[in-house]
Amino acid sequence: MKASSFFLGFLAGAAGSAAAVLLSAPQSGKELRYSVKSSSDNLKPKIEDVKAKTNDLKASVKHLVNEAKDRLPEVADELKTSVDIWNRDSELNRERIQKRVQQIQTSIAELEQAVSTIKK
Repeated sequence: MKASSFFLGFLAGAAGSAAAVLLSAPQSGKELRYSVKSSSDNLKPKIEDVKAKTNDLKASVKHLVNEAKDRLPEVADELKTSVDIWNRDSELNRERIQKRVQQIQTSIAELEQAVSTIKK
């Protein structure tokens, strides 16, 4: 959703609710006009504040996106390096485990042969 659409919706909702409240209040015409004028005078700074905060938010998001674009290649390189190191380390461990499994299998075969020799 665009910020301008949100802002327009916010203004329309605020104006509609303000009008409904003012028109449903039991006031004379003079009091109602004064109330509408003071409400609109109070609403202008609030609208400007919302507009300024929206612009600040847009600037912050833009800055965050630019920073992410700058950092993404660096983070990707670090991640690739880490994965390469992990692959290398895990390959060494895998080779050691395979050798150890082979030794255990050889020992089991020798034990089976020794047991079968004893039984005879």
